[in-house]
Amino acid sequence: MRRNIKDVIDKPGPLEGIRVVEYAVFHAGPGCGAILGDLGAEVIKIEGDIGDPMRHWQRMGKQTFKDKSGGNPMFELSNRNKKGIYLDIKTDKGRSVFHRLIESADVFITNLRQTTKPKLGIDYESIRRINPKIIYSSVSGYGKKGPASDLGAYDPLGQARSGMMFLTDSEDPAPVQMAILDQATAITNSHAIMTALYIRERDGIGQEVHNSLYSTALWLMHANLLLSNLNRSVKDFVWVRKENSPLRNNFLCKDGKWIVGTHHPVAKYWPLFCDVTGQKSLVEDPRFVDDEQRAENCEALIAIFDDVFRQQTQSEWIDIFTEAGLMFSPVQEIADVLEDPQAHANDYVVDFDHRDFGSLKVPGYPIEFSSFSAGMRSEAPKLGEHTDQVLRELSFSEDEIKVLKDEGVIQ
Repeated sequence: MRRNIKDVIDKPGPLEGIRVVEYAVFHAGPGCGAILGDLGAEVIKIEGDIGDPMRHWQRMGKQTFKDKSGGNPMFELSNRNKKGIYLDIKTDKGRSVFHRLIESADVFITNLRQTTKPKLGIDYESIRRINPKIIYSSVSGYGKKGPASDLGAYDPLGQARSGMMFLTDSEDPAPVQMAILDQATAITNSHAIMTALYIRERDGIGQEVHNSLYSTALWLMHANLLLSNLNRSVKDFVWVRKENSPLRNNFLCKDGKWIVGTHHPVAKYWPLFCDVTGQKSLVEDPRFVDDEQRAENCEALIAIFDDVFRQQTQSEWIDIFTEAGLMFSPVQEIADVLEDPQAHANDYVVDFDHRDFGSLKVPGYPIEFSSFSAGMRSEAPKLGEHTDQVLRELSFSEDEIKVLKDEGVIQ
């Protein structure tokens, strides 16, 4: 049964009471703030000038992101659950407001370049002087040290340097879409922040945590890098249908939809697989009698099962294999996932009524807490939407707020 996010967020968030201040752009940094917001933290996003450039990103290839309402759905991905303030921290008064905000914060997130942060007074040493126990999270393209430490980077660049662009098996190197590495970096960063918050609770110390697109990509590539030590190329493990066991392969069904299976060890499941697919004779066929022979004659074996799978629809095969206890899954299009009853039963996809985009189906938080709720709580803020509210919470008077507006420090 499909549920609205309002029904899912029915308990406090596990990070309720934690205040996060963010001065970051695009996704790898801001996406981390969005995740902490999913967990109930108060996240205050600071923007100046024209705001986060993600607001204005309109096109990728022939596709446009900008909605008829003028908003950008990708900005929602990175900035849900946040309060947005406009603050010019390049001015003396702006820095004063910023410092008061930092004094009240538990976490600060930034992904600006190493050489830019000291100029704005948002480097770790500057922030630590204001709040020694703060958790300072910095995200870079390639790491804090080394010759590339101050280079800018985006998701495809991190994928390129890490070798990920050779994982897609396309003829030319190609990134895994869409924002996969950015999102993984945001997740990794949230993991680091929560670990540092625990250490602060246990030992009473604040600290800087730093991760990068490159470090996250290498962590995701752990298996590939490990095998590379043994002189095995990623190309040795590329998914080639005619070279894969039928028990670790994908097949096109009668209705034009795909199914995929994965079984280890293959020998254990081979007789049952042949039985439920009506191919019991293959068990005794000398060409396929053991793993070695099946590998030697794999192309012929896959051709046999290509014909077999075209005799039933995807759903019929799923029913057959599920009843038999074999592990097969439908290969779904992205749009199919939004309607998947399994996703809705677990609140992995929930409905959200967005003020600009209308009714949306959005990912729920992937972890279920028995005593807390997590997930998307609010839309991304308009530029400066919560400026007055946040300043009032910092005990600024109405007169002080008016002066800051008149001088262009806030909007």
